[in-house]
Amino acid sequence: MELFNIGFIPVTLVDLFDILIVAFVFYQLYTIMRGTRASQMFAGLILIFAISLIVGALGMKGMSWLIDSIASVWVIAFVILFQPELRRLLIQLGQGPLMRRLFKLHTTKVIDEIGRAVVDLSQKRYGGLIVIERDLGLRSVVETGVKLQAEATAELLVSIFFPRTPLHDGAVVISNNIIEAAKCLLPLTQNPNIDPSLGTRHRAALGITEESDAAVVVVSEETGQISLAFKGEFIERGMSAERLREMLEKIFERVHGSEQISTA
Repeated sequence: MELFNIGFIPVTLVDLFDILIVAFVFYQLYTIMRGTRASQMFAGLILIFAISLIVGALGMKGMSWLIDSIASVWVIAFVILFQPELRRLLIQLGQGPLMRRLFKLHTTKVIDEIGRAVVDLSQKRYGGLIVIERDLGLRSVVETGVKLQAEATAELLVSIFFPRTPLHDGAVVISNNIIEAAKCLLPLTQNPNIDPSLGTRHRAALGITEESDAAVVVVSEETGQISLAFKGEFIERGMSAERLREMLEKIFERVHGSEQISTA
């Protein structure tokens, strides 16, 4: 369906939709590359592309031949120059809510790693605070900490919470099977009815679960007790590693946490 004419060029609804998609793609590329060295290279490529359009419109055969001769290597050069940014873009797309609904990611491995880690932390009396992201993103929390982007393993988690390391004080945020950041700051719960004996870690665990759909594992530094917070309350405190795995599997089997989690 033709909407209007610009000179001799008809503009249809499909054309407008096409323009919006292209604009969105360029905007997403800009937000990802903003503040990085790749932004300058990206601007250079845009300039070369604009020049190629101009010389083509002016009929400059020499410049057109030069640009066309190197056009075949542009794709390869783009992949090489922007490899880190493209990888980050693909990770963000894969972690989006839509992709999570279409392709349910297996969480068994990361749950097992967390289970092994909390056993070690509990035995050694290392305090631990592990936030496991679900559907709602936790970018604002991740930005308060030190970004790691490392595979979640029990050994790495125990190393992070070793009391003499600079990253132990704060929370770890895990998305899928990746440790996004450590030493993250969490909001404390504002619930006036919680147990007054709870320390800062437990209050922070409740606080983030009140504001998101994340699940949070807490290991007490004083007692070594393992606790699991979800939806603004503790599902259970003083639980075993096996019980923790069981409850985490139940939480991540639910669609957007719409079903109640039984503590029985």
